[in-house]
Amino acid sequence: MCSLSGYFIAYHSYYDWWKWIVGVFVGALAAALVIQIEKVARRVSLRVILGGVVGMLIGLLIAFLLAYGLNFVSNIMENRQVVPWIYTLLTAALGYIGLVLGSQKVEEVSMFGWGPAKEISDYRILDTSVIIDGRIADIADTGFLEGNLIVPRFVLDELQYVADSADSLKRARGRRGLDILNRMQRSSGIYIDVVDHDFPKIKGVDSKLVALAKKTNGKIITNDFNLNKVAELQGIKILNVNELANALKPVVLPGELMTVKIIKDGKEPGQGVAYLEDGTMIIVDNAQRYQGENVEALVTSVLQTTAGRMIFSEMKAAVNDKKY
Repeated sequence: MCSLSGYFIAYHSYYDWWKWIVGVFVGALAAALVIQIEKVARRVSLRVILGGVVGMLIGLLIAFLLAYGLNFVSNIMENRQVVPWIYTLLTAALGYIGLVLGSQKVEEVSMFGWGPAKEISDYRILDTSVIIDGRIADIADTGFLEGNLIVPRFVLDELQYVADSADSLKRARGRRGLDILNRMQRSSGIYIDVVDHDFPKIKGVDSKLVALAKKTNGKIITNDFNLNKVAELQGIKILNVNELANALKPVVLPGELMTVKIIKDGKEPGQGVAYLEDGTMIIVDNAQRYQGENVEALVTSVLQTTAGRMIFSEMKAAVNDKKY
């Protein structure tokens, strides 16, 4: 009798030991899953989460109605029975489809009165270069730029990648870009909306920006000359900060006289180069030998490009010599 009791005790102890091992494994797996879900949820906006939940509930409701319909039909057809796993498949498939569609399409609708649905034509998408440049924050602070500005997730990821670079200059540029975004989020009248639109089959941030602008019929805010040209060729509206800066520079007309300081030699023989306070380059003919000195220059022509403005001029003395 004692040996039999000892056998049962040993058997149950062994069985309980395996249950303990399985419990620890399942608990660790569940904890890892919860941590991973928490990390993903941090990167997703509340609007997207609510959209996914609402979409999943709608999907489950549709699955319930379909299951009810199948059950009703099977009751009428007494000799027919619906396989139980069909109900599980319907619930899982429609719930997942609702979750995905709800989280992806929520940006196009208004939820629970949280402001009007976004006008598709009002999408203004920030690229990486214009964020790092920083002038967009100054423009927002003046009140000339208001409303929603879109920052795609892949642009934010690129900024973070640059901020984590081993190169000190790149690291400083990336951190500056993140600081600019934080500053703009605190600016009155501006709302920075991080969207999760991505195009996995497309390589390169610029190409993804163009694809997103096409999809949303939006505008790209940039100061990247190459992106400007590529997007314009594909019919994308571009808001170039450099063009805005050039438009705000004082107008200089041919025939005006100005005093400038010759900084360096020009590309052509005899030319000198000077700069205005706003950085505009002035090419002065016959001024090479006056490097480091102030001279009077007469404007002859102005060349305006997307990269900036160049002023061509001649020294006043040289112009006077031609008159005699």
